[in-house]
Amino acid sequence: MKFEILVNKIQETHRTLQENAVSSINRHLTIRNWLIGFYIFEFEQKGEDRAKYGEKLLPELVKVTSIKGLSETNLKVCRQFYLLYPQISQVIVDQLTSMGLEFFLIRQTLSDEFQNVDNHGIGLFGNPACPSSLGQEYSIIVPPDKIITRLSYSHLVQLFPIDDPIQRAFYEIECIKGNWSVRELKRQINTLYYERSGMSRRPDQLSRLVQEKGEETVVTDIIKSPFTFEFLGLKAKDVVYESDLEQALVNHLENFLLEMGHGFCFEAKQKRILIGDEYYFIDLVFYHRILKCHILVELKIDEVKHEHIGQLKTYINYYKKEIMLETDNPPIGILLVTKNKKALVEYAVAETDLQLFVSKYVVELPSKEQLEEFIRKELNNF
Repeated sequence: MKFEILVNKIQETHRTLQENAVSSINRHLTIRNWLIGFYIFEFEQKGEDRAKYGEKLLPELVKVTSIKGLSETNLKVCRQFYLLYPQISQVIVDQLTSMGLEFFLIRQTLSDEFQNVDNHGIGLFGNPACPSSLGQEYSIIVPPDKIITRLSYSHLVQLFPIDDPIQRAFYEIECIKGNWSVRELKRQINTLYYERSGMSRRPDQLSRLVQEKGEETVVTDIIKSPFTFEFLGLKAKDVVYESDLEQALVNHLENFLLEMGHGFCFEAKQKRILIGDEYYFIDLVFYHRILKCHILVELKIDEVKHEHIGQLKTYINYYKKEIMLETDNPPIGILLVTKNKKALVEYAVAETDLQLFVSKYVVELPSKEQLEEFIRKELNNF
């Protein structure tokens, strides 16, 4: 055996088994969330004490189960998953049975689920419990095993808001064909690929062009998904950093701000927030005891872009609406941008708080010059 062959065998073995491991994790996550949705729906329909909980069911589940990542919103999404994808029930039964986990199933209710299922385990009609699919026949059917094995749960979440089952199936097929990343799937939905395909004289040619330019999924995309690391019990900071440089800068920035003695009280690193149906991460969150407000810090290893400031203002508005107390002052954001060892600092506030910021906040915050000097030193040291 030549050395080059040895290297290739090691690399191929690593790559193949790594992909299998990630696929297994994703499959288990998808099965878990479908089953959670199934359990919730069954309890709402037939639970002996369901009247006792009513609309408080999901908040009570969040409080009692204490499972990381299963917020009230995520439980609603699990329930929606079950209602939108009844056709994968047989595949899930087979998967659990093969793993010796059939005790997770409620057999009587699942047997009812299979009354409208053909010999391949694929539902021919929409789930009667789901209003969006009443009376709609599936003219496009994606094999249920492909849904579970070829699409990550993060992919599926992007498809849940699509009411039309035909349109949803279209994106399932195209996503599987192109092995799209979640970002690519989201981009194609937002640019109305389905509608453009319907209006195109040559949809096959459009499909080829889209697939040629599409961004493919890589292993790290699935592992970095917030759904995945919560399922595995990992911390956000363990997986979301894009580079060692960014992580080092954020870690040192935290210490730098605390040591300055300006009243910064550390609250969180890589703070996860949910806006709509999408997760975002704020690099650093402080509470300022003198200003009595939250300070949100974002660091970008890139040139400054309009969307950076827009994103930070979105975080500020979220904190103002969801987190700020009556006794707090409005939050403020600090954006630090570095490109080619040049530093740029921008402050951001909600537009209605601009005057308050100018007159009061600047006095207590580090100056732009101090922050830019910190970035320059850190870049040189790194």
